[in-house]
Amino acid sequence: MTDFIAAGELASLLSGSAPFALIDVRDVGEYNSSHIPGSSLIPRRELEFRMPESVPFVGANIIVCDDDGQRAVLAAGTLTEMGYTDVSTLDGGMNRWVVEHRPTEWGVNVPSKDFGERVQVEHEVPEITATELLERLGNGEKLVILDSRTPEEYQRSCVPGACSVPGAELALRITDITEALDEDTTVVVSCAGRTRSIIGTRILQRMGLRNLYGLENGTAGWALAGQTLEEGADRIELPEPSAEGLAAAEAYAAWIGAEDGVRRLDMDGLAEMMRRRDRENVYLVDVRAGSEYEGGHIPGFQWFPGGQAVQRVDEVAVVHNSPVVFCCDRNARATITASFYRQMGFEEVYVVDGGADAWCASGFALETGDSGRLPSSYDPALRAANFVSPRQLYSNSDSTVLFVDLSQDFARGHVPSAHWIPRGWLELQIDSAAADKQADLTVTCTDGLQSTLAGATLTNLGYRNGRFWMGG
Repeated sequence: MTDFIAAGELASLLSGSAPFALIDVRDVGEYNSSHIPGSSLIPRRELEFRMPESVPFVGANIIVCDDDGQRAVLAAGTLTEMGYTDVSTLDGGMNRWVVEHRPTEWGVNVPSKDFGERVQVEHEVPEITATELLERLGNGEKLVILDSRTPEEYQRSCVPGACSVPGAELALRITDITEALDEDTTVVVSCAGRTRSIIGTRILQRMGLRNLYGLENGTAGWALAGQTLEEGADRIELPEPSAEGLAAAEAYAAWIGAEDGVRRLDMDGLAEMMRRRDRENVYLVDVRAGSEYEGGHIPGFQWFPGGQAVQRVDEVAVVHNSPVVFCCDRNARATITASFYRQMGFEEVYVVDGGADAWCASGFALETGDSGRLPSSYDPALRAANFVSPRQLYSNSDSTVLFVDLSQDFARGHVPSAHWIPRGWLELQIDSAAADKQADLTVTCTDGLQSTLAGATLTNLGYRNGRFWMGG
């Protein structure tokens, strides 16, 4: 039985202080073209993989929406099967929302981008255009360019000569970086567009740097200026910060934490916050580098590096009005991240005082490994699957082949004659490829994950002759 919520009731939730999640289950392109402000994008095909961290409390109030309600109803069923107990669907979907002349927005990570623009204006964060930067480089001026994105993005392409210093690391590293520079060297912070360069520049501006700019429009602006980006840069290793660098970062974090209203949790406070997770939604977020997190983190904390946690706040805190607890090794990176959440209007924002180091000092064990886990429904689907090899598939020309990943995956390569039906649409479109429940079906995807879960869906729909090609 599907529960529905009217657009007016959703609007009241969006303007109130009660915890709830508004999840848009359409695909990325649909969401980017228009969505309800305050919604988080989790495409239906990703629900099983992302919901345990996006909404850790199964009793949270969840509203699901799409364009017309069809996929949202299916998604609500998936969430109920996953154990969520308070799930409803937006009646009439985005279509009715628009008909009632309610607000929409376009793009991705809009809350963070809006916040970045506000920070830039309110604090007069200095910026430099690609053209101006080129002129200064041509004049032989002393410059150092710091790329505040993830190392993976940096390695794909960066402004030539830039060094990788992800956003959460800037405060930790800048003391050592500037000590190695001449006094008249200009520091330029870059990202892919604007937000992360603005946020990174603001961190350094607030630390007292003056000869400083954010690169307007980042690598996109550089390319639009007709310049070539560097690919495959390997300047990603960050040396351990000096004692002076650590002290400066910790002092800065203590100051902004107090000024911005970030609360600190000792071990008893953290234990109480963990107990709250049994009755409400609480986010526990480790903002260190991935290698640090995998080497040992406080159990229950998910990984989201600090710069990305600010850039993608709508992906971190999917349930509105929920407490958020940040952690690093000591305090600096967690507090800097938390301060931006406070500036964005989050009420309950905490840091673990002393971070993972304090946890260990209290005699508690750390958990190792990454936070990526397969959904609980995957193993049963895998055990029930009937697999086929490429040779067997090639020799069986009567099998109807389905490809259940995204359109761009289908365009990159698929089995000849395969029908493209993304898993999010499978129940709604399977009749177009195989109306007969006895049809011989072979389900494929790029890596075997989506096809395995799609196979379980087909079995539930009554198809009895489904097979799966593992390995993509």
